[in-house]
Amino acid sequence: MNFGSQMLGAVVVLFAAVFTDNILLARFLGMCSFLSVSRQVNTALGLGTAVVFVMTFTNLLNWLAYYFILVPLKIEFLRFVVFIIIVAAFVQFLEMVVERYSPVLYQNLGIFLPLITVNCAILGAALFMVIREYTLLEAVAFGLGGGLGWMLAIVSMAGIREKLSNSRIPLGLQGPGITLIIAGLMALAFIGFTGVLSGG
Repeated sequence: MNFGSQMLGAVVVLFAAVFTDNILLARFLGMCSFLSVSRQVNTALGLGTAVVFVMTFTNLLNWLAYYFILVPLKIEFLRFVVFIIIVAAFVQFLEMVVERYSPVLYQNLGIFLPLITVNCAILGAALFMVIREYTLLEAVAFGLGGGLGWMLAIVSMAGIREKLSNSRIPLGLQGPGITLIIAGLMALAFIGFTGVLSGG
């Protein structure tokens, strides 16, 4: 496979990860922090950026660890442990950087920044990468696209929830109820891209 074909494949994987195969709205991974941190656009954007950064670089590192260490040593069964260790180390590094350069964002994110370590979207991206046998370029594109898709979803939700704060919502739907309804409608909208992109 030449470089041009690899680039085209990576671009397809990238756009699919953002829209048609959105890791949050199509796979429902990473819902906990999505529902909890999507109250303000600024905070959602900060966490979304962190997820993009972590997902992209941990996919790169996990791909290298899997194909250059685990596969040659025939210890692929340890991938869960290795992937989680890599993600945890990278998130710890990110947490120190955010605390140093943006204390306000660090305070706003609270416990959810270190919880990126156990965000199932991050681990899910690494496992999808292995299951689908992506090349290195496709794995990085999938990590970037998955992160961008997650950020797009959480920022969109935060924007909608900010608008709804001034709206009259029936008492029984306030709080988690309306949030889950919005998440469901967003998921339907994103899945709708599948037909457009496939020509159906």
